[in-house]
Amino acid sequence: MTLDLASLGWDADFAAAYAKHDVRGQRPARVTCMDRGIATVQTARGADRASLGGGQLLRVSRDPLALPCAGDWVVVRTWPDKRVTVEAVLPRRTQIVRANANEESRGQVLAANVDVAAVIEPMDPTPDFGRVERLLSLAWDSGARPVVLLTKSDLVGDPVAVAEQVAESAPGVEVYPVSAQTGQNVDVVRSFVAPGRTLGLLGASGAGKSTLVNALAGATVMATQQIRRADGRGRHTTTFRSLIPLPGLGAVLDTPGIRAVGVFAGGVDEAFSDLEAFAVACRFANCEHAGEPDCAVWAAVENGDLPLRRLESWRKLHRELAWQARRREARATPAGSPWKYRSGADMRVIRRVRET
Repeated sequence: MTLDLASLGWDADFAAAYAKHDVRGQRPARVTCMDRGIATVQTARGADRASLGGGQLLRVSRDPLALPCAGDWVVVRTWPDKRVTVEAVLPRRTQIVRANANEESRGQVLAANVDVAAVIEPMDPTPDFGRVERLLSLAWDSGARPVVLLTKSDLVGDPVAVAEQVAESAPGVEVYPVSAQTGQNVDVVRSFVAPGRTLGLLGASGAGKSTLVNALAGATVMATQQIRRADGRGRHTTTFRSLIPLPGLGAVLDTPGIRAVGVFAGGVDEAFSDLEAFAVACRFANCEHAGEPDCAVWAAVENGDLPLRRLESWRKLHRELAWQARRREARATPAGSPWKYRSGADMRVIRRVRET
C-alpha cells in the first residue's frame, strides 16, 4: 500500500534536509515506533522494519539523543539481501525530551516533530495540577505548541469550572474539556491533526489518550481497557510510543503512560510565566523567592495573587533543572581536572556520575 508522505508532515524543509542522502537504495521514512532498537518506519511504499546502520550506531554511542524515536524523519536503506537499515535521522523540528528515570545525566527523547504537544489530564477523579505543570514544562521546551486537554469531562458536573481552575496553572495555554463519549471539543482536537500535522499526547496511564485517538479516527485503532472499580482510575494500555496516521487527517503520536516525568533542559519559566511576571519586580535579579528582601513573588503569594502551591512547584522543578545541569557538567568534566573551586555538593555529583 502506497502512502502520501505529505499527509504525515513531509514538506519542503525535510526534503531539503534529505537531498544530500538521496542516492540509489535510500529513501525517506517516518518512524512510527521503536522496539528494542528496531524501528518500524512508514515509507511511500508501505511499512518496513529497520535496524540501525553502522553510521547511526556510532552517532548514538556519542549522543544517546540521536537514537531514532517515534515521529522522526529518517533515511532508510534497502540492501541487496533485503535488509533495511536507518542510515541517518533528519534534523528534528521539535523534540519532547525528559530526564531519564534512572537519574542519568542524559535525556530521553519521547517524541519528535510534533506540531502540537497536548497534555492529557483526566477530570475524574480530580486533575493533578503538579503533573500538568511538569508536562507543560516538557511541552514548552519541545518547541511545539502546548495545549491542555482535560479528558472524561462527561464524568464531572461542571467541566467548564474545572477547566478554569486548571487554566490558572497553565498561563498562556489553551485548556479544553474533552469527552470521547459525548464528543465535547473532539472537533477542536481534530483541528490539531489537519493533514500534514502531528499531534503529540502526553499524559499518565489511564488518562484516556487511547480512547481519544479512537474518537479522532472514528474507529478502534488503539486498544483500551475499562476503569478499575477500586479507585475509578483507568488502566495502563499503551506500552510504547506510537505514531498513528489518521485517515483523511495527519497523525497522532501517542505515548505510554508516563510514570516519572523529569524535566531535563528548560520550559519551566514558560510554564510559570505568571510567576516570572511578578519576578521582574524583585530587588535582586537572582532572587530565589525564598525570603529575600523585597521579593515581589513572595509579596504576590501573601496578597493572594499567586498560589503558594505554584511557587512550591516552581522551586521543585528548578531544583531538578539545577541537578540535571550539575550532572551534565560533571559528566563532561575530565577525570584529572581540579576540584578546588567546586562545592561539596558538586563534588558528590561528580563522583556519582563517574561511578555510573
